[in-house]
Amino acid sequence: MAKKPNIVFFGIDTLRRDRMSLYGYKRLTTPHIDNFLRNGSVFNQCFSASIPTTSGYANMLTGHDCFGTDIVALRHQGTYAPDVKTLPEILSGEGYTTVCVGFKGNPASRGFDKYVEFTGWGSWSDGRSPKAENLNKAAIPELHRLASQKKPFMLFLRHMDPHAPYLPPAPFERMFYSGDEYDRNNHSLDAPYAFKPFCDFFRSWFPPGCTDAEYIKAQYDGEIAYMDSCIEILLNEIKTLGLQDDTLVVFVSDHGETHDLHDCYFDHHGIYECTLNVPLAFHLPGRVPEGKRFNDLVRLEDVTPTILDILGIKTGIKFEGRSLFGRMKGGDLEQRPEMYITECTWMRKHGWRTPQYKLILALEPDFHFKPPVELYDLVKDPDELRNIAGENPDIVKLLTARLKAHVAKRESETGRKNPMFTNLQWHGFKDRGPFKTSEEAYNTMHIGDVEAARKLQAALAEKEKLAKDEKSSAKTKPAANAKPVKEKSGA
Repeated sequence: MAKKPNIVFFGIDTLRRDRMSLYGYKRLTTPHIDNFLRNGSVFNQCFSASIPTTSGYANMLTGHDCFGTDIVALRHQGTYAPDVKTLPEILSGEGYTTVCVGFKGNPASRGFDKYVEFTGWGSWSDGRSPKAENLNKAAIPELHRLASQKKPFMLFLRHMDPHAPYLPPAPFERMFYSGDEYDRNNHSLDAPYAFKPFCDFFRSWFPPGCTDAEYIKAQYDGEIAYMDSCIEILLNEIKTLGLQDDTLVVFVSDHGETHDLHDCYFDHHGIYECTLNVPLAFHLPGRVPEGKRFNDLVRLEDVTPTILDILGIKTGIKFEGRSLFGRMKGGDLEQRPEMYITECTWMRKHGWRTPQYKLILALEPDFHFKPPVELYDLVKDPDELRNIAGENPDIVKLLTARLKAHVAKRESETGRKNPMFTNLQWHGFKDRGPFKTSEEAYNTMHIGDVEAARKLQAALAEKEKLAKDEKSSAKTKPAANAKPVKEKSGA
């Protein structure tokens, strides 16, 4: 029997689709990815419906929506809903070796045979952050090891370059900016510096005295261009090893980024378009059609069913997502123009998106002091700058009814309450419960600096280790009615 195709999976963190030249961005941020995907299939409208990282990757790596995974919060407690299988777990059952680079300790990353870490954070005092080069140093030896074995493999790569702090190495830090980032007459960063929950974090990696928001956004673009150049090294390594013709390459992201939009400064909370839109593309010579672009509205839960379909693997699992492979080959795809959207990072909100309207409902007061109901006309106001909820109560009522009907349907199908209603410790403060006022949220939620972010990652890793140790201990513990075995004297 012929060996199944390998998978190199670029699961990039915090990559906005509209900041990639692959999707027509004015700056040439992804030339190597663009060139590679001329021979692949690209989806122009992929959405991450459940923000942020943990829930986004959970959807991506299972083929299920947030009701199916039971995961909506960044600081998710526990693991997946019962009976959910992750993509690496499915592939292990099909004879694959699975390796994850850069995603240890997060509940969404369950099921890989091996986890390899790399340094993906930084600060101004640490200097420029070669995140993608650090990833390559970890990933390339693994790629060589996997290529030398007879079994097919999946290598999952979580690039962190577009994720704050944005500190791309030279020359990428000046690639898209030629102004004066210290201009005292520029006040575009005044609001981020004054935002109490994040201001200490910003001061840990913004250049001291920086005043220009455009400089910070240019650093994000520089991070993408830098990452793209390092991804080219990995793509060439695949070629050098002779793997290019039997390796499925996937490009996708868990969510986008807000920059200085909607007061959600240089982060990825809020269920606005800038956080929902992500790239999605596939490449496998002879199997994935070349040079194709698709405008169908698709979601992260479509990724796993599509990969399995391309590989020819049947599972019998009833996914909420659907395979896009038939569409790539010229077939029809049932359109799903409306979607339930959630956010549980620094705010707890859910909503309903149609091709024309976006409804956002707050489940508790948020630290941006936003109104409890937001409605945007995505056709007339694609940047979502004008909340029209007050003047369109009929549309709010209609979309709220559709949202509630969808929630009731999915709760009935899963036999569980909507996880947006049960994750009351989503903010990470034990026994606190939902915030009662925006002032309470504003004075409670805080990320101090890069070290705080590192500690959060370390805590997640330690939590996973303790859970594994407890599971292992439970397996080896004698049954309650078992008689103790007497040791022989002199042993």
